[in-house]
Amino acid sequence: MKIFSLTKKEILTAMGAFLIAATALSIGGVTVNKAVTTASQPRDIPIYSVETNEKKVAISFDAAWGNEQTPELLDILDRYEVKATFFLVGQWVDNFPDSVKDIAAKGHDVENHSNTHAHMPELSLEGMTEEIVSCNDKIKALTGKCPTLFRPPYGDYDNNVVGAVKNQNMYCIQWDVDSLDWKDLSASEITQRVTSKLQPGSIVLLHNGAKNTPKALPSIIEGIRAQGYELVPISELVPEGNYQTDHEGRMKIIETE
Repeated sequence: MKIFSLTKKEILTAMGAFLIAATALSIGGVTVNKAVTTASQPRDIPIYSVETNEKKVAISFDAAWGNEQTPELLDILDRYEVKATFFLVGQWVDNFPDSVKDIAAKGHDVENHSNTHAHMPELSLEGMTEEIVSCNDKIKALTGKCPTLFRPPYGDYDNNVVGAVKNQNMYCIQWDVDSLDWKDLSASEITQRVTSKLQPGSIVLLHNGAKNTPKALPSIIEGIRAQGYELVPISELVPEGNYQTDHEGRMKIIETE
């Protein structure tokens, strides 16, 4: 029998090669496993816009802090005979109950923007549900109608947030046209951003407390109508039935046989 002997240098070299190979295999295994996990958990995307052949779009306002401009915005909407959607934070509802009633009385959507304007993905499922239900209860107590739409504060969401909203039989709503009015852009800049980005089924994001939004709103409405679009509240834009959203959040009804 032939016996092979290795020098110390040869042994160390072999051990080094083995460790490098083992490390590479381990890293490769982690990468593969992560990819498989990600693929098995596709992202649940909210509704950013609606697939439709009709030239309809919706204007929405988020109300979380002040209230000085709300009466003026409502007067402008009345003057142009436009119905919009207002997403209200529960604490705002507490502070301005008369405005909540006024928004509802004028025929606008009164919808849910959470109870405390929290970062929803940072909460437990119970915490998310509490944010949604508490705001719903406050709005229903003042208007007699429970919201059916929810907009996550900061546009911040994950699968758990979307799931918590669906568990309340509500639609999770974002936007595909961002006015950036909260950055105190000029009225003309806000109008240009909105009117240049429209498509059938678009949802426009505005705020009730942004500096130049009241000044921009008439030209926004006129500019939208000049392109042949009808303005409707989101509740009328979003169709009922089973649906799916694509990678851009465009909502499409699933036909059932």
